[in-house]
Amino acid sequence: MKRIAILLANGFEDGEALFPTDVLRRAGFQADLIGVTGDVVTSAHGLKVMADRGMGEDLKAYDMVILPGGMPGAANLRDDDRVIDLVRTLNADGREVAAICAAPIALARAGVISGRRITSYPEDAFKKEFTAATWVDEPVVTDGNITTAQGPAMSLPFAYTLVEKLGGDAESLREGMRYNRMLRG
Repeated sequence: MKRIAILLANGFEDGEALFPTDVLRRAGFQADLIGVTGDVVTSAHGLKVMADRGMGEDLKAYDMVILPGGMPGAANLRDDDRVIDLVRTLNADGREVAAICAAPIALARAGVISGRRITSYPEDAFKKEFTAATWVDEPVVTDGNITTAQGPAMSLPFAYTLVEKLGGDAESLREGMRYNRMLRG
């Protein structure tokens, strides 16, 4: 079974962490909420979430790491050396690395986006950090083992993309969750 670490730091964007967790679990993957800043992590909107576990060296055995955005959550991820080390390790091994909204700033600090196409929340303050990459104005962008997305409204498309990257059946999930119905109108 594929294992995914969703890193939660205080100030994370609620849907950017919880929608992918839900979708990945529905797909049959082990999606663990990892408390970077403690066992109980507070979202950008005051939601308190009990993490499944805390940071540890064994996270380097995971198949994917996801960094939700939100402020100051994304900055807290970027500024945590354990997070940067984990991102670098998984990337060096060719495993999946994903970040949404403001969280690609942590990927920039980790040095894993050089020469890649990425996206993020389209704010100039964030885009300035991506000089080593090509920033594109697209909802979800995958370049090799790196997947990025623009913001809260992209949480479900981001999650379905991650399911596909891990070899899961995203189409059945989109249909069962009525996502395709929304697209058809």
